[in-house]
Amino acid sequence: MTILVTGATGNVGRNVVEQLVKRGTDVRALVRDPAKAKFPAGVNVVQGDLLDVDSLRSAMSGVSTLFLLNGVVADEYTQALIALNIAREARIERIVYLSVIHSDVYVNVPHFAGKFGVERMIEGMGLNATVLRPAYYMDNEITIKDVVTGYGIYPMPIGDKGLAMIDARDVGEIAAIELIRRESATPLPLKRINLVGPDTLTGADAAAVWTEVLGRKIAYPGDDTAGFEQNLRQFMPSWMAFDMRLMAERFLTDGMLPETGDVDRLTTLLGRPLRSYRDYVAQIAG
Repeated sequence: MTILVTGATGNVGRNVVEQLVKRGTDVRALVRDPAKAKFPAGVNVVQGDLLDVDSLRSAMSGVSTLFLLNGVVADEYTQALIALNIAREARIERIVYLSVIHSDVYVNVPHFAGKFGVERMIEGMGLNATVLRPAYYMDNEITIKDVVTGYGIYPMPIGDKGLAMIDARDVGEIAAIELIRRESATPLPLKRINLVGPDTLTGADAAAVWTEVLGRKIAYPGDDTAGFEQNLRQFMPSWMAFDMRLMAERFLTDGMLPETGDVDRLTTLLGRPLRSYRDYVAQIAG
């Protein structure tokens, strides 16, 4: 019995692979560039692309369970639908799909709306899947660390509703646990799980945590989503920067709030507390 992990060299995918290997699972990793595949011994690395039907058919041959992760790219929706159709063709009856929390609420945000479309396909086609819906990743803070430490401001316009940020290591471990649960049973019905962290943080809260960790004042300048978009355009395509701006605008109006019982459910699943934002900031600031 083999579990195929797509997006395996990314932050979440790499954690999924490592957690599956720790649990003695037969893992196959789909990667575009095998030279970048730095995995534990025993992982079967296969080269392929989610738009390359032939490579997908080859990668899914003999696979019992699929972990489907798509990066935020312009054709993400098409990639996911093709992968799921090939999985169905290959008679893979166990799937874990990495979506996003509130995909059904952030309906104007391209990469959220695309993931919700994939969820609709999974449900409409009767696929046996777990849909994981993570909130904002703490790991995104790596990209702003130099701004925080160099300029004394927390630049992410996350507003005052609050985001239940989660560590990608927790996402990877929960995904591995759920993959093995499906792998070890007859095909199980559709299930959705919100993946959240233990704290729901506003922009002011995040700045306060950085203030405490660094021992000097870090300010939260406010919710300038237009400026956020312009800054992002310095290192990403304009469509992606605009997508991120639309997401930030929904942070301001809706937040990313956990549902009742989410934190307790995940804590029980992991058998330990979820990693905190403060601990994560202390790790990367150190």
